[in-house]
Amino acid sequence: MTSAVDLEPGAPSDVDLMLGIQSGDADALSQLYDRYNGIMRALILRIIHNETETDDLLQEVFMEIWNQAKNFAAEKGKPLGWMVTLTRRRAIDALRKKQAYARAEERLQAQPEQQPLAWVQNATENDIEAGDTRVLMAKVINSIPEAQQQVIELAFFQGMSQREIASHTNIPLGTVKTRLELGLKKIYDGLKELKDEL
Repeated sequence: MTSAVDLEPGAPSDVDLMLGIQSGDADALSQLYDRYNGIMRALILRIIHNETETDDLLQEVFMEIWNQAKNFAAEKGKPLGWMVTLTRRRAIDALRKKQAYARAEERLQAQPEQQPLAWVQNATENDIEAGDTRVLMAKVINSIPEAQQQVIELAFFQGMSQREIASHTNIPLGTVKTRLELGLKKIYDGLKELKDEL
């Protein structure tokens, strides 16, 4: 049997539907959705424990099935196994992002006076007012390349680790490290220059 659910006589098998999706048949995706959205939804809900987010993620998962169908090969396993693996991975990624965000939020609440400027305090004069420092920071950060801005924002303002940034952005870990180092050096140099203007 090629399906985990009882099929009507003459109904296409899961493999037939996957082949249809691979050839761009939206009706095949719709049938696969009707057949398995309950199983997928239950799996996502068991991981992330949030009804609204589960429904959003379920839609994303089926969009990913549509976009990634070319990577499915019947000889490697059944469609349901492939879809469950893809769904689990997406749900776990969503949970990790949510946890990283929650950790960052906790840090902000626990140390409001240090966030997010503690990491540049040594580059500025002690007599610069906090409000002026924020304006200077924004000016300096906006002057660095966008790719470096992105990793700095994820690391320092969203509390992500370098590995989480690499996973979140699909950028190799080494590139993330390099962009962080270059961006921080430019920020440090930019703040030294601005300090002299004050």
